[in-house]
Amino acid sequence: MRELRKFTGAERALVWDQVAAGESIRRIAASLGRYPSAVRSLLWQSGGVRPALHTRSARVLSAGEREEISRGLAAGQSGRAIAAQMGRSASTISREVKRNGGRGQYRAERAERRAFRKARRPKVAKLNRYPQLRRAVEEKLELKWSPRQISWWLAEHFPDHPDMQVSPETIYISLYVQGRGALRKELHLALRTGRALRRPKRRLPTGHGSIPNMVLISERPAEVEDRAVPGHWEGDLILGTGKTCIGTLVERSTRYLMLMKLDKNGAEQVRTAMARKIQALPVELRRSVTWDRGKEMADHLRFSVDTGVQVYFCDPNSPWQRGTNENTNGLLRQYFPKGTNLALHSQPHLDAVALELNERPRQTLNWMTPSQRFAEVVASTT
Repeated sequence: MRELRKFTGAERALVWDQVAAGESIRRIAASLGRYPSAVRSLLWQSGGVRPALHTRSARVLSAGEREEISRGLAAGQSGRAIAAQMGRSASTISREVKRNGGRGQYRAERAERRAFRKARRPKVAKLNRYPQLRRAVEEKLELKWSPRQISWWLAEHFPDHPDMQVSPETIYISLYVQGRGALRKELHLALRTGRALRRPKRRLPTGHGSIPNMVLISERPAEVEDRAVPGHWEGDLILGTGKTCIGTLVERSTRYLMLMKLDKNGAEQVRTAMARKIQALPVELRRSVTWDRGKEMADHLRFSVDTGVQVYFCDPNSPWQRGTNENTNGLLRQYFPKGTNLALHSQPHLDAVALELNERPRQTLNWMTPSQRFAEVVASTT
């Protein structure tokens, strides 16, 4: 029988422990004999962010000391005598008794609950205290910048103004914990995940059929792995409804992105679209392409003959081996959500999206943008 009562402190702690371990809401609810909606409601109260533990200063009275006061009053002791036994000042005991109903009404449990409630003084969020900072953060979120990129940009442009700087975590908390009211609620949609509830990361294996004559990633030159030489790309498709798709190519050393409009995910169309993009680059920037094991690359040998670019394939169920492209595809889902018709997007629109992503500063590039880094590389090849 599932219960409707409030969660105890121990149950709340157990819920947060299991959420951190990646357990599903349904399993957590079952383990506690509660409804999934009750667990979900608990998580939504703080946006999926575990509330900070309430800590008690050593200067204030403890629950045990309040019990001593209650017993002393019941025994008819004076406030001064109770204070001497506890090693507290008489004024501390006097104020404690007075604020909780006096000698005849004092109850330790009630006094403890009141003290706990009054001690909760949530700090006003920094983004609420500084409207100019809040506006700057909201403007960048609307451009789909990540909290880390926004934090770096603020520190770079306002180095001498602490009130115009904020940590990535503060931005995340302000988006997830709507009770703080620091940022507009709908701005969570600008996050890469688009979620208003923080969830632990999970990785699920994926796989595809085999492709003849594959050259595996283990045979790539060392220069590809250490990103020392530009011109090595990672590619994939992002899929929509009805087998619609968009081709993606990301250069490993600069993180520069190119998008390809595809009417279908057939091998011939992928080959011709990718060849057209690759052949528009300087020769020095077309060295290799690493792809997952999707059957859309069945014509990889002909692609290599036409372009002179070797194609390498990931190991089974190992999309992380082309992590630069995987990360970029996650960013692209902000523009091209799952379950939508991707054939509706024109090549000029895809180019505009690629430009917007290429103009975002990246921590891995020492906060340069992919466009800046790519321009440097192109200039060095001419």
